[in-house]
Amino acid sequence: MNKKFHNNLIVSSAPHIVTDSDTTRLMGAVILALMPSLIASVYIFGGRVILLSAVCVVASVLFEYLYNVVTHKKQTIGDLSAALTGLLIAFNVPSNFPLWQAALGCLFAIVVVKQLYGGIGRNFTNPAITARIFLFISFSANMSTWPLTRLSSVTDAVTGPTPLGLISEGSKDALPSLGQLFLGFHGGSAGEVCALALILGGLYLIIRKVISPIIPLAFIGTVFVFGWIATGSVYMGVFHVLAGGVLLGAFFMATDYVTSPKLPVGKLIFGIGCGLITMAIRMYGSYPEGVSFSILLMNICTPLINNFSYKFYLKEGGAKDGK
Repeated sequence: MNKKFHNNLIVSSAPHIVTDSDTTRLMGAVILALMPSLIASVYIFGGRVILLSAVCVVASVLFEYLYNVVTHKKQTIGDLSAALTGLLIAFNVPSNFPLWQAALGCLFAIVVVKQLYGGIGRNFTNPAITARIFLFISFSANMSTWPLTRLSSVTDAVTGPTPLGLISEGSKDALPSLGQLFLGFHGGSAGEVCALALILGGLYLIIRKVISPIIPLAFIGTVFVFGWIATGSVYMGVFHVLAGGVLLGAFFMATDYVTSPKLPVGKLIFGIGCGLITMAIRMYGSYPEGVSFSILLMNICTPLINNFSYKFYLKEGGAKDGK
């Protein structure tokens, strides 16, 4: 082989995709898509959301930088993946969450979940989702203390329950309206409350072809159908879609390139699985929310789903060829 061409060969792991996009552009697009939710959260909960987000982003980038320095690895903070992880962690905790605990969650996400498994592209679970579960287990009281919105009608209280918490407590008469859920005027994590902002961001990612619509549609559709059938109410089906972290999880975390299936049939299975586990936990478990656990469990199943998907497509291809 000609030495000139031999030296130009690049050997890398599959999949091999020819595209103008790179990690920095993709991560930047996701961060941009999260901006409507950030703006809405600041309006709903106040300026502390900005401080919380800044601390999480800076901490995540700093931990990745220091890890690379200590291990003598090439710096990767420029790909924006650490910044995105930090922003998602901030979105997954209450706006009044202690800053040092949020920074600890960032340390766990970046060093333990991501870097110890080889860095970006090698972690088998979503760092932000895993960090949320870590923080919930470690600091359950603070992770379950929800600040009232600035537009709340209750003025003599500091905290209030989430819509899913009200269902868990049996207080269905106090549930917010679908309009309140859509606009975000209710308790919840900093970045998950405003359904309108999350939908706008998700549609942006789909239109830009940053993510495939299969996982979000399968996830959201399964939650809606499960909620409808289990309660006999279309209203409650919509309620379960708009309440909690379904939209944030479906658009921004379940679609993670590294930890979700590669082929369409695998994405469909993954999204349906996330929806089923989420609703099973919500309806029959002791914890009112199940999005984080559902995505984590399906992340673990992703290699098996990929294996099935590849075999499915090989079988279908052989059938079409008459074999």
